[in-house]
Amino acid sequence: MAQVPTSPRRTHILVPALLAMLALLVTGLGPASAARRSPTMAPSAAELAGSLSDAELVGQVLMPHVYGTHATEVSADDAAANQQYAGVSTPAELVERYRVGGVILFDRNVTDPAQLRTFTDGLRSAAGGQLLVGIDQEYGVVARLTDGVTGLPSAMASAAAGDPALTEAAWRVAGTELAALGVNVDFAPVADVLSGGGGGIIGSRSYGSDPALAAAQVAAVVRGLQGAGVAATLKHFPGHGNTELDSHSELPVVPAAHPLAEADLPPFTAGIDAGAWLVMAGHLDIQQLDPGLPASFSHPVLTGLLREQLGFRGVTVTDALNMAPAQRWPPGEAAVRALLAGADLLLMPPDLAAAYDGLLTAVRDGTLPRERLREAATRVLELKRRLAAPTADPAQDLSILDSDGHRQAVAPLAAGAVTLLRGTCTGPLVDGPVTVTAASGRDQARDWLTEALAEAGVPVSHSGDTVVHLVGYGDGPGDLREDAAVTVAMDTPHLLAESRSPALVATYSSSRLSMRALAAVLTGAAQAPGRSPVEVPGLPRSACQE
Repeated sequence: MAQVPTSPRRTHILVPALLAMLALLVTGLGPASAARRSPTMAPSAAELAGSLSDAELVGQVLMPHVYGTHATEVSADDAAANQQYAGVSTPAELVERYRVGGVILFDRNVTDPAQLRTFTDGLRSAAGGQLLVGIDQEYGVVARLTDGVTGLPSAMASAAAGDPALTEAAWRVAGTELAALGVNVDFAPVADVLSGGGGGIIGSRSYGSDPALAAAQVAAVVRGLQGAGVAATLKHFPGHGNTELDSHSELPVVPAAHPLAEADLPPFTAGIDAGAWLVMAGHLDIQQLDPGLPASFSHPVLTGLLREQLGFRGVTVTDALNMAPAQRWPPGEAAVRALLAGADLLLMPPDLAAAYDGLLTAVRDGTLPRERLREAATRVLELKRRLAAPTADPAQDLSILDSDGHRQAVAPLAAGAVTLLRGTCTGPLVDGPVTVTAASGRDQARDWLTEALAEAGVPVSHSGDTVVHLVGYGDGPGDLREDAAVTVAMDTPHLLAESRSPALVATYSSSRLSMRALAAVLTGAAQAPGRSPVEVPGLPRSACQE
């Protein structure tokens, strides 16, 4: 593993008050020029970036992952994984050595809310100040946090409800809870517009196939998240919704004839207009702009389209650089190429030390202009400035998680999503005792629906009665039941086209609140107000609406 160069020790005596202000912005940096400033005047992000060393600038544009659930105490296996990835044993050592701009967390880093808050506090302590702490919390099928937080319905469910105000209120709850946990960057919303019959690889992570409807929903998510102090990220630019391939393992191709401007860009434009602070570049071959090259490494896409045409001024972050399309080059070369294309923040380089060394070498030999590196670091520092806020009492913060008030704020969105695609629009869909069944892996949703039906006074048995059958993400025709009176799609509704059940319902989501809303429709306590945001062959968008 390459050794990471360390910066020379600063010998300047800085005003303590200024040091405190700088600590809010950067990862343990001490710019020499700051000593000449008034102690009452914090430097701008551009001024601060202009005073940093090459090594400090490189650190600011990196956002690696880490192993472990604590900043300074990790298991032997996690220590070994950190050593292999970055030449350090703990997350705190990684932050300190590389002076990174941020860290992305995964479900492997989380055991419970209190642990996560302690972890994020420890990471910031290691940084000596502000740090970007990101997570993929889209809800639906991609959610790193599931226990102890309020579960929002999926993107497609929000679009089915069709009310941006409900979406914004729910995502303000999400942002409030993420902030309480010490997370200040959410890699959401997905701004990809679906096309084609099956929803492609993105599926229910998308707000549907109507660009205008998706645009309104994406803007609402941005307002909700950022209104709670958490940065929103539009992804996967310039649009992954019309592809069938998974960009984790292959490079999806968007043909030159595809109407990119009309079909894919409206949600990104709406999110930018709503003030989104980040845009994530997808690993996508956009043939009408730069054929053969992933968009995440394309100057025509990241600079020409995103910056110059759409006017985006925030942070452009790559999709993970450990994904297959980004590994056609060695880690150091890939990092340099992404920066040259217009990326500002490099997510998850596959070898952190190699990416760091590659950037440092390139800026010193002129391959990577220092001005481009400084520009990228300035945007990262400005984002940190936006997100800097006094730390609240963690005990008080955590008390809001999955609270009654938060569930009440999200419940109308889940209820608004429930869509009837076949069956009677008034009265109950089930009579008498009910047996709830589910495709493999849907036990949690089945239990939540069983609980909600029992609370509504409906007898529930293990077998032999009216069958309500649940299907979800990844299920196929073989997972349907011929004897089901009601079949419910908890992901994209396309599988319902294969079902013979007399009643077909879509919740697009398997959250607890979605199952409670479903129970209300099944029992006739509520009608199904939703409308499918995607076309299902042979079925209406809603059996209850034109």
